[in-house]
Amino acid sequence: MSKQMRKPKRREKPEYDQKLLNLARVTRVVKGGRRFRFRATLVIGNRKGKVGVGVAKGSDVSDAIQKSFNDAKRNLVSVALAGSTIPHDVREKLGSATILLKPGIPGQGIIAGGAVRAVMDLAGIKDIVSKSLGASNPLNVARATVLALSRFRVKNAREEGKDTAIELPVSSESKAVSKTGKEIEIETPGAEKPTV
Repeated sequence: MSKQMRKPKRREKPEYDQKLLNLARVTRVVKGGRRFRFRATLVIGNRKGKVGVGVAKGSDVSDAIQKSFNDAKRNLVSVALAGSTIPHDVREKLGSATILLKPGIPGQGIIAGGAVRAVMDLAGIKDIVSKSLGASNPLNVARATVLALSRFRVKNAREEGKDTAIELPVSSESKAVSKTGKEIEIETPGAEKPTV
């Protein structure tokens, strides 16, 4: 009898990619002795503008990683990207860690190290220059980077101060009111300005 060959099942690609930043064995001293647990620091992202950092403890490594993944999923932020880089410079401080991020030119790559590089890669940023100032604690550096990425604002017409005029039915006067409430004079074709 010939055995039928089973096709291997394809695993579905996960929604978020993940990178383990730090895995530490932590100890709690109690009356009966020491209790050992594991603490995992994890960065997750979809490489399309969503990224998050999570930290959790568990009785074993896999438990700690799963809990930190769930924590990171709860703390996801959306990043406003400008092509393959960021819209503008930003500086953010969290605890003793300070992060400075600057936009990069196309093809420059990620000029960053450690936790910052992991966050940038999983956020989908390909060209950026960064400098980590102060503490080098991976958790604080990663959280400061995520906080900095959530601060970006894409300018629109109102923020730039451009007044878009709305024409109102006025009698003989040629005036309109902008969205900000300022009066703007509108030149009507064929109408001559009065000489003073």
